Amino acid sequence: MPTEKPRYTVIVDDELLKRIDDFRFENRYPSRSAATLELIRLGMEALEKKQTKAKKAQKNKPSGGETE
Repeated sequence: MPTEKPRYTVIVDDELLKRIDDFRFENRYPSRSAATLELIRLGMEALEKKQTKAKKAQKNKPSGGETE
């Protein structure tokens, strides 16, 4: 069944491919693509949390003109 989703190719080295395959089999994903999509999703979520935390820390940082 053809998909309408966009496709692209990612080239990885042998070590990263092994790590993706290990993740796939440990978590019982049906395909390498499904495992890769989940890893991308998890990475994007972690990045967004990190960026949100950094923005909050920047907002709470006192400006240079304040005195104690």
